[in-house]
Amino acid sequence: MNRSKQVLVVGGGIGGMSAALALGRQGHAIDLIDLDPQWRVYGAGITITGATFRALQALGVLDEVLAQGWGGHGIQVCDTSGRPLQVLPTAPAEGADLPSTGGIMRPALHRILSSRTLASGARVRLGITVDALDEHDDGVRATFSDGTQATYDAVVGADGLFSRVRRLLFPDAPAPAYTGQSVWRLVAPRPGWMQRRHFFLGGAVKVGLTPVSGEQMYLFLLETTPRRPVMGDQALAAELRRLLQGYGGILAEIRERIGPDSGIVLRPLEAFELPPPWHRGRCLLIGDAAHPTTPQLASGAGMAVEDALVLADELAREPEVAQAFAGFMHRRYERCRLVVSNSLEIGRREQGRAPVEEQTRLVEESLRALARPI
Repeated sequence: MNRSKQVLVVGGGIGGMSAALALGRQGHAIDLIDLDPQWRVYGAGITITGATFRALQALGVLDEVLAQGWGGHGIQVCDTSGRPLQVLPTAPAEGADLPSTGGIMRPALHRILSSRTLASGARVRLGITVDALDEHDDGVRATFSDGTQATYDAVVGADGLFSRVRRLLFPDAPAPAYTGQSVWRLVAPRPGWMQRRHFFLGGAVKVGLTPVSGEQMYLFLLETTPRRPVMGDQALAAELRRLLQGYGGILAEIRERIGPDSGIVLRPLEAFELPPPWHRGRCLLIGDAAHPTTPQLASGAGMAVEDALVLADELAREPEVAQAFAGFMHRRYERCRLVVSNSLEIGRREQGRAPVEEQTRLVEESLRALARPI
């Protein structure tokens, strides 16, 4: 094994915690910081692909994820009335006997990863971020927002779409741009017959349901719209009910139960493509800090976990950080570019009301590609 390194991970989300775990078990000493003093997580459910199940297995958390979440196979495509049209295959990860699709509540996944991170020996500091990163012969000197400083052999920027580390490393990088779509999410009771993910296509909006546990599922609704203003709970409920008008079956049942206490989450979809390399000196971006994507392929979190695994693998293989980062880029760039590019293209097809077959074909092709080894 290579000499143990002092590594700073900026960002305590899925990518950052995965990096802390993957690097920590290689013997590296990890400092993880997160700007939120409460280390909270927001959102409803998260969809898991076959490739993401494989990554979670490699990270060592799969059993807990399956115990608290759900795994299955295939996506049932329906029309707006709820009539089944076809089952879209979801490719299982090559070389792994695992579910090919699934889901979990985002807070549940956060609890699994955060408890593992704390148990790993990583030093976690909350309520701070980095103000400066200065490269020296002996490493990177990080200046934190609380005025303290420390020197590291490597810095991993895993601080998301609006990454502070990205702004420090690449001040001329593209800014996140609104794609023209917003996503609505809420959690609902899961009926016993709901044994796979569902898409409801052909209407003015795209709607889906994903089981996330034995008792719960989450609904997402993608709409093409100018960027929406902030809305209160009453307005969110009324507008989501309006958007679901004309949908039948289980969506009609969900619509009738929507109220101000439904916990609706509304987010604009924002993304951009960052040209390579995603590193400068001893500092590297991973996850949404490097390749933020929209949710059409349900692969943003999975790509972040894969990033962490590949980074740990390359640092074990190469004694020099610069060589390890180059190896990381060689293995990660095209795979992550596929996710970002194809997700955005699916979004464009949705906005253009392309035939259902054109939308689902690109989803199926992309999932087959992601099932290949990393």
